[in-house]
Amino acid sequence: MGERKIKNMEEFAEVSGISRPTVSKYFHDPSSVRKSTRGKIEAALEEYDYRPNFYAVNQNRKLTKTIGVVVPNLADPFFAEIARNIERRCMDAGYAPTLFGSHGEPELESEILDNLRLLKPAGVLIAPLGRATDKKVLAAFCRDVPTVLFDSNLEGLGDYFVGSDNYSFVAQTVTYLCRSGQPPCFFEMKTPANPNANKRRQAYIDIMTQLGHEPKFVQIPGEGWGFEEIGRLGGLWAIENQILTGDTVLCSNDRLAIGFLSACYEKGLRIGSGAGCALRVASHDDHPYSRFTCPSLTTAAHDYDSVSSESVEALMRAMDSEVRGAGRDEVLYPAKLILRASA
Repeated sequence: MGERKIKNMEEFAEVSGISRPTVSKYFHDPSSVRKSTRGKIEAALEEYDYRPNFYAVNQNRKLTKTIGVVVPNLADPFFAEIARNIERRCMDAGYAPTLFGSHGEPELESEILDNLRLLKPAGVLIAPLGRATDKKVLAAFCRDVPTVLFDSNLEGLGDYFVGSDNYSFVAQTVTYLCRSGQPPCFFEMKTPANPNANKRRQAYIDIMTQLGHEPKFVQIPGEGWGFEEIGRLGGLWAIENQILTGDTVLCSNDRLAIGFLSACYEKGLRIGSGAGCALRVASHDDHPYSRFTCPSLTTAAHDYDSVSSESVEALMRAMDSEVRGAGRDEVLYPAKLILRASA
């Protein structure tokens, strides 16, 4: 028998060499995992004399195997991709994911959380709206239900936050653009929709200052989550009024950039780095459509797979009663610069 005393399922997964979701799936139904995996788990159970109380706790709470997944808009390919990955990982762990879209509406987001309480979920993964979120409602929900926030970080809420390092995004795009041509101006909404936009703005200021350049902004009107149309209208306004400060534009996110590219097309401006090009355009996120714009969009990419996987892993840890309440952790993944034709 192993000398180490295993306190919870997270530690057991570590010593057994099996992922946390697979261990959880085994304890729900041993026959649901491969025979070789089952043998490894059972050998580790014998070696460390570990017996989880996870299911007894869930039965006492009369929880279901439901995991709620809440995003601002299920029709947005960015959130659809994240939700698709999360959904698969939850199912692999033996849970039934239920997807909800708040349509960018704070009242609907709060209503979804109220409805989720009635479902008695084992846990919830939520990408909150951000600035528009009713933080009191979300905080009360997080106290009662194991909750992991992803993509948009609201400080102090939930058991974990899993997302991308916005500083990494902007550091890579600004450094590349300054090295390869004129320093970029920053194309953004006057009223940012979520905390990511504010963090990217500050990172732009920091990196431009470090490189010895003056930060310059093109702030466009618009609120909500219709970023493409906001970017298009803002781009038309900036071009018509000669607001752009040079030949290089860095957009806060890819959806704004897609709208900006549309405005450039309407105004007959060619985008790219070659002869005859009027502007270089880059952005952040590697939205699933960014490779199909004309021209294809240079951007900094999320690590979709790692964010999805760690979000589910973190929720499994939060759902373990012996781990929950130990303190809120944040996990950030760096971006990867993707060079395409637009810059």
